[in-house]
Amino acid sequence: MNRKIIAAWAGMIGPIVFILVFTLEGLFHINYNPFEMYISDLSIGPYGWIQIVNFIILGVAFLIFTYGVVYEFCDKKMPKAGFVLLSIIGFSLLFSGPFVTDPMNTPRNLWTLHGTIHQLFGALVFLLSPVSCLVFWRCFRNNLKWRSLQVWTFASGAIMAITVIVLKIGSIQTSFLTNSLNGWLGFIQRIALITYLIWIFTFALGLYKRTRRNFRK
Repeated sequence: MNRKIIAAWAGMIGPIVFILVFTLEGLFHINYNPFEMYISDLSIGPYGWIQIVNFIILGVAFLIFTYGVVYEFCDKKMPKAGFVLLSIIGFSLLFSGPFVTDPMNTPRNLWTLHGTIHQLFGALVFLLSPVSCLVFWRCFRNNLKWRSLQVWTFASGAIMAITVIVLKIGSIQTSFLTNSLNGWLGFIQRIALITYLIWIFTFALGLYKRTRRNFRK
């Protein structure tokens, strides 16, 4: 099977599996509120291994997809920043699993080493995701064959950027505004991550269609 087809399938299946697993686990996880609590909190407890494996699967799928993107754009002046950003995000998702987060609202001075590392990888994912959308938006805008994705790519990056800013504000316990956001941090995080994963799915679907179309020629 063509390497780009494999990469495209990875880019489509990875996000679907990840979203499905954390959604179902959030519904059945005891004492877990998906509106208030982060996705990473599902990694804590006796069934936390499910979310740990979920992170690993998504990270591996993401990196396979990145590999296919390189082959798609290697002769079309793909910005190197795009490959680097997707690679960092993929590795960050992969290692977010084994390095389990600390319970939500744990004071910073009580963070464990593995919890601190998880926070670092999580920050890379949420900070670099909108940047990667911007990089590929510029790439798609100048590529006739991919131009149809430019609007959704820009919109995804904008949604990610806004939600990341709101998440940062909500994590600062200093005002009425941030206190009122506390009950929605999990929901806001899901908006950000699901938006980005849908964009990855759409990107992978485009790669699949283009590769299949080239086979038929």
